[in-house]
Amino acid sequence: MIVVKRILVPFDFGEPSAHAREYATELASRFDASLDFLHVVRNPYVAETLDMYIPVLPDLLDNLVREASERLEQVLPPADRKRFNAHCIVKVGDPRTVVIEYAEAEHVDLIIMGTHGRSGTAHLLLGSVAERVVRAAPCPVMTVR
Repeated sequence: MIVVKRILVPFDFGEPSAHAREYATELASRFDASLDFLHVVRNPYVAETLDMYIPVLPDLLDNLVREASERLEQVLPPADRKRFNAHCIVKVGDPRTVVIEYAEAEHVDLIIMGTHGRSGTAHLLLGSVAERVVRAAPCPVMTVR
């Protein structure tokens, strides 16, 4: 029998994440599982290519993390946060790596995440967080379009 006690929902505030939240709350209700909502803020001071100059703005990263935390707290109504023992976590880094590391460290049983369904050039240029997570996650991953 499959036992799901902890569900991770990587959340980027987009429409696919909202759909993933719906699946996650339904499954959490059926399995009596807790929910972890994780938003990953990309560090604006770390260039993904060496050709970029990034100005250092005081408190920029702190403000991004604070704003993300405030938005993430609104993902579920207070009654549902209590019902699902939901945790809202904001971390800084590369979402592809942070989601996998969090799932491993916190012994997550299932990841439910939205995907934008990009293909072709957009997929090549932007990559796919969902694809990377599916390939490297320590637990099953459900993707929702």
